[in-house]
Amino acid sequence: MYAIIATAGRQYRVKKDDIIDVDLMDGKEGEKVTFSEVLAEGEGKDIKLGNPTIKGAKVTGEIIKHFRGVKLIAFKMKRRKGYRKTKGHRSELTKVKITSIES
Repeated sequence: MYAIIATAGRQYRVKKDDIIDVDLMDGKEGEKVTFSEVLAEGEGKDIKLGNPTIKGAKVTGEIIKHFRGVKLIAFKMKRRKGYRKTKGHRSELTKVKITSIES
């Protein structure tokens, strides 16, 4: 069985024991987190869709670690003008292991 959850403006398709990287969440390593915005859940033809979410459904997980993502570079340039601008950033992420899907 899988579920589609929404967190921090993004949607993730998860199953039990999946490990996902989401935007930085509050909590320490080893703490439990609950995703209450479940958009869909089920398997095959037994899928339940929410309007927009399924009432009473939740997905629980455990925070594995907090880390920084890969460095992303934005480079701007105008040819023949000598204009070059480089900017970069690294996103703060949290690795979460999905422990259960409840409806």
